[in-house]
Amino acid sequence: MRNTLRKGETLAQLLHTEGIKNTQVLAAIANIPREFFLPDALRHKAYQNTALPIGQGQTISQPYIVARMTELLLESENEPQSILEIGTGSGYQTAVLAQLFANVYSVERIKTLQFQAKRRMNQLDLHNVKMKHGDGWQGWSSKGPYDAIIVTAAASSMPEKLYQQLNDGGRLIIPVGESTQQLHCITRKGDEFESKIIEAVRFVPLVAGDII
Repeated sequence: MRNTLRKGETLAQLLHTEGIKNTQVLAAIANIPREFFLPDALRHKAYQNTALPIGQGQTISQPYIVARMTELLLESENEPQSILEIGTGSGYQTAVLAQLFANVYSVERIKTLQFQAKRRMNQLDLHNVKMKHGDGWQGWSSKGPYDAIIVTAAASSMPEKLYQQLNDGGRLIIPVGESTQQLHCITRKGDEFESKIIEAVRFVPLVAGDII
């Protein structure tokens, strides 16, 4: 366990050199055993700063982008407590969020991935996460509105349903695009939405519908 923690700390130090400055985010990254979220054959690559396949055509995100998106949420002026995550995937981003925010709600369209991620949350004693098997384009309106929303797959266009589920003052962090993708940080101010492009990114597509 100590060896795993050291690897996490080394990864956090690397991310700091890459530009991640928020100490809470770096501590959350250091505390999570990333190999826990990977297939056995790829566990030796767990602490590399790279995205890796997790099956079902999905990936575990690059640690830098997990940290950057989380940092953007923490910088929100509304001090978010209730977070909606679209695209649970392996649950790695979910586990980082669960250490930093009071309530995390996560939607995953692929049932097997959602089941595996839920089991990992329980094993890590992260009990402030609620999960749903469903279509991420639709969000999770019955649990909203949310102080912040994070999307971990690239939308071809802005999902209108997610706008509607965002509290005033809240942030939506979302990659948008197909062959070329940009990470957007969108802030709700009343009925207006201010958008800022953060950087170029590469995500799997945000696909409509769900899979058993």
